[in-house]
Amino acid sequence: MSDKYIIAREFSDRVFGEDDIMYRDYERCTFTNCDFTQCDFLAVAFIDCIFISCNFTEAKINYVSLRDVLFTSCNFTGVNFAMVDALLFKFEFKDCILDYSKFYTLKMRGTQFTNCSIIAVDFMNADITDAVFDNCDLHKSVFSDTIANKTDFTTSYNFIIDPEKNKLKKAKFSQAGLKGLLTKYDIVVK
Repeated sequence: MSDKYIIAREFSDRVFGEDDIMYRDYERCTFTNCDFTQCDFLAVAFIDCIFISCNFTEAKINYVSLRDVLFTSCNFTGVNFAMVDALLFKFEFKDCILDYSKFYTLKMRGTQFTNCSIIAVDFMNADITDAVFDNCDLHKSVFSDTIANKTDFTTSYNFIIDPEKNKLKKAKFSQAGLKGLLTKYDIVVK
């Protein structure tokens, strides 16, 4: 690819090399069954893009802009999101694998996670205010100094969140989820 600004293109079944996407802006593009595991995302912007069944496992996504991006059935195992461009950044995950990823210190207000595996993910010092975790497995995910005000956890499961170490004002939990809030007290909930 030689273009620096790519608009309204579709990419399918493509393996992207280390510097195939560096220093490029993609707007209104769709990526289907693409492999980004070897990419260096240096100075890359995705605006109004859709990713379907793409593999980002352990990809280095430093200095990438994600503006109104939808990820569906993508694999982000081991990806560190902590260095993404925080300016105008908004994305949504549906049916994705985010296991062992890091969202440390990110401001992710209103982010939607639907039917995702979010196992052992780092949300320390993140702001997930108004986020929705809809039917997500949060087993061993770390919430510490996390701002989760008005966050919806009602249909998610396997989480442990210490209300004394996180901000949870008006956060939503189901009755079954109360166990994850009381774990440190060694209380039996029936």
